[in-house]
Amino acid sequence: MYDAIEAVRADRASLLEICDQLTAEQWQAASGCAGWRIQDVVTHMSNLFWLVVEPQKLPDISGLPTEAAQEALVQARRELEPAEVLADYEEVSKVAVDRLADLAKLDLELELGDLGSYRANVLPTAYAFDHYTHIRADMFGPRGPLTGPPPSDELRIGSALDWVEAALAQQNPAVAADVALELQITGTGARVISFGTGGAMATVCSDGPTLVRWVTQRGSWEELGVQATGDQGAISAARQLKVF
Repeated sequence: MYDAIEAVRADRASLLEICDQLTAEQWQAASGCAGWRIQDVVTHMSNLFWLVVEPQKLPDISGLPTEAAQEALVQARRELEPAEVLADYEEVSKVAVDRLADLAKLDLELELGDLGSYRANVLPTAYAFDHYTHIRADMFGPRGPLTGPPPSDELRIGSALDWVEAALAQQNPAVAADVALELQITGTGARVISFGTGGAMATVCSDGPTLVRWVTQRGSWEELGVQATGDQGAISAARQLKVF
């Protein structure tokens, strides 16, 4: 695994720099997340950090599926001013990254609801993945309104892919029970991810940034240039995979 803590630190620094340059109109512009402004995306990333720093600061989301819970948390803070959102992110992220580093050293299993169950040292990769995806695929084009995204270097794309590799089967159990796939990732962060059990029925090939987009359902394979060979039923199932 890559050093996900350092990946989060790198994208935290990038996000603070980005936000410091946003105009009032850009804060309110629609992002690549349906119904969320750029401001709401930043709020969401703050909320995730509060969950490891002081969850009592947030509304009670117990019992809600992950995506519904995150929507509820964002809606509860929609009326904040952009300056408040940025100050909140800067405050909580500074503490949370160190908290994540401490948590990752513990020898325990974390139950994360419909996200799955993971060793504590995997948790930072979820934060690296979340930052990587929301910044590049939702704040920046072609889905978002901003231009010139931060780099997808080895550290940051590698850490995001570590989460995909850990979460893919747990978040798609029905597909994993019926289909075996080989996901070939080329370029920066290159690796092969085996999905399901038994010999691969199909092979899906893309670079790392493209995989993050298609496996979060942020673009079709045709739009993104994903290549696949093998059993057509397995390929159809692979198109439905989703990680969050």
